[in-house]
Amino acid sequence: MRIIGGRMRGLKLAAIGKARAGSLLRPTSDRVRESLFNLLLGGRFDDPVTGARVLDLFAGTGALGLEALSRGAACATFVENGRKASRILQENIARAEVEKETRLVRGDVTRLAPTTEEPATLVFLDPPFRRGLGGPALVAARSGGWIADGALIAWEEADEVTPPPGIAVLDIRRYGDTCLNLCRMDAPGA
Repeated sequence: MRIIGGRMRGLKLAAIGKARAGSLLRPTSDRVRESLFNLLLGGRFDDPVTGARVLDLFAGTGALGLEALSRGAACATFVENGRKASRILQENIARAEVEKETRLVRGDVTRLAPTTEEPATLVFLDPPFRRGLGGPALVAARSGGWIADGALIAWEEADEVTPPPGIAVLDIRRYGDTCLNLCRMDAPGA
């Protein structure tokens, strides 16, 4: 795995696979990540990446949040519960030399405590497929103040999703066994 574009283009991320047996990670492939960022920056949206406050839920290796930082995001918060995944993520943050632009939160994404940080304007959500964790994670993040009204959400799942109330699906793209659901957090009462 590597960073596809931006200032860190070509940076190799920590290997997973057999060397990291037991990590249970399913990182977003380079192809899907490249397609996602082409879609985000291709003109349909008003550049949701440059200057964004990124929230990477079920962060795993951190490839999505790191790619956003490489392409101009202001900062990224990574939320990951797994010990091995957190170690890989910390290694990738160090490789990218973005410790000052990042924050790692260890914990259950579906039970996030309220935050005092500014809310995210761009959210990456890549839960374990077919486990029904994406919706509860978004509800927890929103109720805890983690996600700004109007935030763009890139939600990877095995299939199309039905988001919780207050979240609208904007676009759906399929890449092999990954379904990318682009959504927007509505303002309350909208």
